[in-house]
Amino acid sequence: MKIGLIGLPKSGKTTLFNLLTGAHVATARYDTGRAELHTGVARVPDPRVDTLARLFKPKKTTYASFEVVDLAGIARGERAGLETKDFRNADALLHVVRAFPDEALGAPDPRRDIVDLETELLLADLEVVDRRLERLVASIKRQRKEAEVREQGILLRCKAELEQETPLRAVALTPDDDKAIRGFTFLSQKPILHCVNVAEKDLADGPRAADRYALADVTARPRTRVGWVSAVIEMEVAQLAGEEQQAFLADLGLEEPAIHRVLSDCFALLGLISFFTVGEDEVRAWPIPEGTRAQEAAGTVHSDIARGFIRAEVNSYDELVAVGGAFADLRAKGQLRLEGKDYVVRDGEVCHFRFNVGK
Repeated sequence: MKIGLIGLPKSGKTTLFNLLTGAHVATARYDTGRAELHTGVARVPDPRVDTLARLFKPKKTTYASFEVVDLAGIARGERAGLETKDFRNADALLHVVRAFPDEALGAPDPRRDIVDLETELLLADLEVVDRRLERLVASIKRQRKEAEVREQGILLRCKAELEQETPLRAVALTPDDDKAIRGFTFLSQKPILHCVNVAEKDLADGPRAADRYALADVTARPRTRVGWVSAVIEMEVAQLAGEEQQAFLADLGLEEPAIHRVLSDCFALLGLISFFTVGEDEVRAWPIPEGTRAQEAAGTVHSDIARGFIRAEVNSYDELVAVGGAFADLRAKGQLRLEGKDYVVRDGEVCHFRFNVGK
C-alpha cells in the first residue's frame, strides 16, 4: 500500500515524512513545483505484534507497513508535481495542514488550506479529463466504438462533478464505471486524511482540532478523515526511548506518540485489517482489505499458497494469548478452526494455511 504525502509549502510535511519513515530529508527547501519525490517505508505500530513476538521469540518481527511518497509543497496554481506517476499511483493521500503560526505566512487557517489543496486536486483531475475527452471526440468522429462512447459518458459525468467542485471520492460510481476510469488515477478520487499539524502550545487541543478549526463538515465527507499531530513535539518524542519516552509523553498528557495514531488513521482510511502468521522464524502482520476471503489472504503470503490452497487453520489473537501461544491447548479447547477458501478473514486472526502445489 502506498500513501501520498501532500501539503502546502511550510506545512511541516517533510518533517512528518521523516517521522513516519525514519528518514533525514532536509526541511529547509521550500521550492514548489518540482517533480522529484522522497520515498520511504512506515511501519504501522501494533501492540498485538509485540505481544506475539514476546510469546514466540521469533528471529524476525515484521509489522504491517506503507510505502510513503513525499511530494514537494503544492502552492496555489502550482500543480506540475501532481503529474508525477509514483505520486498518482498512491492508494490514499495524507494532507499535512498547518495549524501553527509562521512569520512569513501569518496565522494558520486550516480550513482555508484544506479548501486550497482540494481545489488543486480537482483542477488537476479536470485537466486530465479535458485532455482525454478531446482525444475521445476526435477518435469517435473517425470511428464510433461503443467502449469509447461509454468512456466518454463516464468522463462527461466526472467533468460535471469536478466543475461543481465535487471530489470524485464523493461521486457514486458503479463497479464497472469505476473500473473504466481507474487507469486515470484521479487524485480527488483517492481517500484522504487531513492531518492538522498543531503548535506545541496547542497540544492539549489536538484531539479537538476538527471542532476548533470548524472542520466538522470535512470529517463528514465520504472517504475522508481528519487527524492531528504536532510534528515539532513528535520529533522530540522520537529521539527518546523506553521509560524516558513514556515519562515525556505522560508529562504531555499523551498515551502514545501521536504519529502512531496517524499511521492507524491511514490504515483505517484504506479499509485495511491485519491477520497474523506466527512461528519461530517470524511473527508478521499482513494487511488486507476488510472482507478478504481466506484464499486471497493466503495469496498475500505467497501466490503458490493461494494456488494450492486447501484449508486455513484459524484462531483469534485473544485465544492464542490466553493459552500462552500453545496451539495444542487451542486444539484441545476446540478453538483452532479449519476454514475453506471462502471464509472471510477477520482483524486480529492468526492464520496458518495448508496448501499443496503439484508439479
